[in-house]
Amino acid sequence: MADSIKVLAGNSNRALTEAIAAYIGIPLTKAQVRRFADMEVFVEIQENVRGKDTFIIQSTSFPANDHLMELLIMTDALRRASARRITAVIPYFGYARQDRKPGPRTPISAKLVANLITRAGADRVLTVDLHAGQIQGFFDIPVDNLYAAPVMVRDIKERLSLAEPCVVSPDVGGVVRARALAKRIDAPLAIVDKRRERAGESEVMNIIGEVEGKSCILVDDIVDSGGTLCNAADALIKQGAKEVYAYITHGVLSGGAVARISSSSIKELVLTDTIEPTAAVRVSKNIRVISIAPLIGEAIARTAKEESVSSLFD
Repeated sequence: MADSIKVLAGNSNRALTEAIAAYIGIPLTKAQVRRFADMEVFVEIQENVRGKDTFIIQSTSFPANDHLMELLIMTDALRRASARRITAVIPYFGYARQDRKPGPRTPISAKLVANLITRAGADRVLTVDLHAGQIQGFFDIPVDNLYAAPVMVRDIKERLSLAEPCVVSPDVGGVVRARALAKRIDAPLAIVDKRRERAGESEVMNIIGEVEGKSCILVDDIVDSGGTLCNAADALIKQGAKEVYAYITHGVLSGGAVARISSSSIKELVLTDTIEPTAAVRVSKNIRVISIAPLIGEAIARTAKEESVSSLFD
């Protein structure tokens, strides 16, 4: 397998790509992804990839547009170098929150990005915890949406010894994700009902479910400003929760999010490394990062061998 597949790294998360390549047991393919003086992206693949099964690992995280452009140009470079198959491995799929028209004269940017990736020459996409499952249908190529739940469950069982755990969805939209995790650890489910008055602000209204005396685990796919998460934690503590943990797949953490979480009532926020942790995240006293590399590495290996990826989650 090592002779037939090639793994390439964009600049968004080099450490994750190296960990994935190490898991599979192959060296990273030599490639140059750099900028001209005017910040144009230039890509050069420095190994023969003709007839190879190629995987580009690139999250479209901050700066999202730069990393997206890198992904598109790397895809084009591989296509023109006669790669047999090109898989865009996008651990964090940026623009996923723009998956519908929230009002008149607004774009569906997630669909546009899907079109760009497809037209650039990708043959399939592999991603982790898409913000909305229907985004898979925006692509006219196969999409494997991996779930971080098994990684989180393993961490919860190994690191937390909770007498009375309770899984909590911070909003109604995340109930399916929270229910799946609750089922895996055999815990009850609660929901935070919030009403958002304006963009970027959230107001917690009430808790649906019994949380008094329980160790609550908030579960979501993205933490951005951290406002919703911190407000949900405060509401749970007010309702009598003993302690609050949070397990989030993608740590966007824009603006003062890290400081907000560090001073919040969240005992520990656990993130996966789909987005490269910043220095502030690495030194934060109540934020911990777990690796998603073995999960992605296993999915890549199975894709290369034409084996089932969905059986990873049975």
